[in-house]
Amino acid sequence: MTFPPSGLLNRRRFIQKSVLAGSALLARVDSLAGLFLSQNGKAQVSLGRKLGIVEFANEAAVQLQRVFGAELDGRMYADLAQLTPETPSTPTESFYIRTRVSDLLAKQDLTSIQIDGLVQRPSALSVQDISRSKKPMGLHLMECAGNARIIHFGLMSVAKWSGVLMSDVLDNSGPKSEATRVMVSGFDEYRRTSSSSLPGASWVFRLDELKSAGAFLATEMNGEPLTSDHGAPVRLVVPGWYGCTCIKWVNRITLADESAEATLQMQEYSSRTLQNGVPQLARDFQPALIDQAAMPIRIEKWASADGIFYRVIGILWGGSMPVRRLEIQFNPDLDYVTVDTVHQKGNDPWSFWSHDWFPGKVGNYSIRLRVKEPQVRTRRLDEGFYVRSVEVKEV
Repeated sequence: MTFPPSGLLNRRRFIQKSVLAGSALLARVDSLAGLFLSQNGKAQVSLGRKLGIVEFANEAAVQLQRVFGAELDGRMYADLAQLTPETPSTPTESFYIRTRVSDLLAKQDLTSIQIDGLVQRPSALSVQDISRSKKPMGLHLMECAGNARIIHFGLMSVAKWSGVLMSDVLDNSGPKSEATRVMVSGFDEYRRTSSSSLPGASWVFRLDELKSAGAFLATEMNGEPLTSDHGAPVRLVVPGWYGCTCIKWVNRITLADESAEATLQMQEYSSRTLQNGVPQLARDFQPALIDQAAMPIRIEKWASADGIFYRVIGILWGGSMPVRRLEIQFNPDLDYVTVDTVHQKGNDPWSFWSHDWFPGKVGNYSIRLRVKEPQVRTRRLDEGFYVRSVEVKEV
């Protein structure tokens, strides 16, 4: 589906569009007329013809949807510009990869997960038992805390997951009364030395954090067993938390108390998860939650009765409460305006929005979003993290 044009119509534009409504333009396959409610609740009627796509400016010429590199330096960046409301999940072969499987993993015994630490008795949880007990966990978004404009924000995807709840696993492990935290670890040894990443994938959570997040051990994504690059046979998924917490190749679960130290993974990602410094103890880490965020993913060039306009299509994700007012700005010297249409069904996974834009002149523009609700935490939006630029050559 392509979003219908949704710019606010002045009287002249409305008259022009009404006259054209009966013209032969309606018969064109690439034209669209629609009646809808914009964010301000007013019915709008509009008509237009899509001319093409305008690429974002000042972003690196990286290849998307292509696996490259190996082990800790292995990557694949998703192409967010291809997203539509009809395809909310990302095919497994297109789901982003931040670290590829270790060359040493094939020689490891990952048929069970060791459960130890502050438990009544250490045990081993069979991967086969997890697979037999798996249940659908729904669609969930994952975003790498190291996502960035230079890679077109391609370290973000959505999949349909299946697995078992961590709360059930922990309850069955017989935790001791002093157990308040749990460290989830995955196999993370590599043949090659990386110049950009550190080995040691593990994260320490409060027990109640995992329960409230609905964290689960996943064995399937999009109806198929996990692939090696996506953490097979078992990975952790923590809905609403950054991907650095979603440990792949899980092989150990250790219950601990408040003296648990922060892991190397936690310290490596401390700045990217917006921690206060680099805490040495896990209890001093704030939850690595994804704040409410929004950004454009595609800019379409359209022809209308008024001439050229641009439809900005974007996504909205993160946070924990619905957004009532999303605003967009086209350069720092211009005012924010309310986004025309927001199709938000929830905070996880992503939702879609669209806005019709009539630039006053050609030139370079930076597109920035904000949530006009003080109670909603939007730290990365506030910092301009998701600002994207475009060069307009025709108006």
